[in-house]
Amino acid sequence: MKDCCSHRINGLSRREAFGLIALGGGVSLLSTFAPSVARARGHTDMLLLTCMDYRLVDDTVTYMDGRGLRDKYDHVILAGASLGALNDKFPSWAPTFWSHLEVAITLHAIHKVMVIDHRDCGAYKVILGPESVDTPEKELATHTKELQTLRAEIKRRHEHLEVELGLMSLDGRVQDIA
Repeated sequence: MKDCCSHRINGLSRREAFGLIALGGGVSLLSTFAPSVARARGHTDMLLLTCMDYRLVDDTVTYMDGRGLRDKYDHVILAGASLGALNDKFPSWAPTFWSHLEVAITLHAIHKVMVIDHRDCGAYKVILGPESVDTPEKELATHTKELQTLRAEIKRRHEHLEVELGLMSLDGRVQDIA
């Protein structure tokens, strides 16, 4: 396993570079090394949107690695994933998703967006109410509706992008959503 600081950016280790950013040199320092990092990496295949739930972080990485996508995707995390990107309760979250999508298109030439919601999602209970997901059938129907709504909006704004949808169980298995 590589040391997280073994990669150098403009002569600085990642830790040193991000330390300088944290100390206030962020904008000017970031602008000097971020473009070279993006060019050095070329492009990624996709942008992945997932929920922030700590229980599934490792399962998400395992799932993506198992699909041969290690280091081939940008990752945006919003509570509720698809619901987090489009909801009335926390409207400021949507611009975050759309801005990240624009950056991923511009810097990394992505051609696909993958959105993975998960079962037993607290954000769904907070935003839509616990009754919206209180049975497995209602949970699947609710997630399917929200995932499909986000896909339609992504396609409306960026018709060239492919959109893949999934629903992850707490054991890490992902069900494709049409």
